[in-house]
Amino acid sequence: MATKAVSYLRVSGKGQVGGDGFPRQRDAVAKYAKRNRIEIVGEYEERGVSGTNELEDRPSLAALLGQIESNGVRMVLVENAGRLARDLMVSEVILQEFRKLDVAVIAVDNGTDLAIEDDSNPTATLIRQVLGAVSQFEKTVIVLKLRAARQRIRTKTGKCEGRKAYGEKPGESEIVARIKELRRKPVKGDRLSYAAIAERLNAEKLPTRQGSQWQPSTVQNVCKRSKRLSVKRIFSTIRATRRTDAP
Repeated sequence: MATKAVSYLRVSGKGQVGGDGFPRQRDAVAKYAKRNRIEIVGEYEERGVSGTNELEDRPSLAALLGQIESNGVRMVLVENAGRLARDLMVSEVILQEFRKLDVAVIAVDNGTDLAIEDDSNPTATLIRQVLGAVSQFEKTVIVLKLRAARQRIRTKTGKCEGRKAYGEKPGESEIVARIKELRRKPVKGDRLSYAAIAERLNAEKLPTRQGSQWQPSTVQNVCKRSKRLSVKRIFSTIRATRRTDAP
């Protein structure tokens, strides 16, 4: 069974589009494919595009990468390394995209797989390391930006991500107010226990978030959180007052 591949042809000058550049490259690719039992199932021509242009300036190469992600082809044939790119940095950037897809890029003039990382080439190795460092730096910056954004939201609202506590969703604040009312110690008498409050809420058919019966531990958690928020509001008010009174 023949291996399937696509070819990538490029001429740099617009005046070369009508010359022998494309026929020469096509012929070289076809001969290599025939010798090695490779079936060419697609051809991508880059017309009048310099070998120093990066990926975003190469519509045919971008189309090739987009197509190869879904068609199952894992081999690209080029006449030689210079057809892919003449600038080493640009070449490594492009080859890195093919490596991500596990695609072989064969230069048919010598049969070399350009996508294989050659540790004997110190310049190419350095470029890969720089690209990797830049990628890691960008990821780190994104993480730091997201962390700073979450912290700003948390400082402003007291909460950012995660599951919303009971009382933060519509309709729940009224039930929290009822729980606080039942928990309030009367002038004469004892404060209701969490179990007694749970029984009262169930009798009044006030639902939990899941629509189940209230349990003493659930009531306790709501009361504790409500107390923490009240203390936080008091300190926030004190700090705001101090800033206002400051000379």
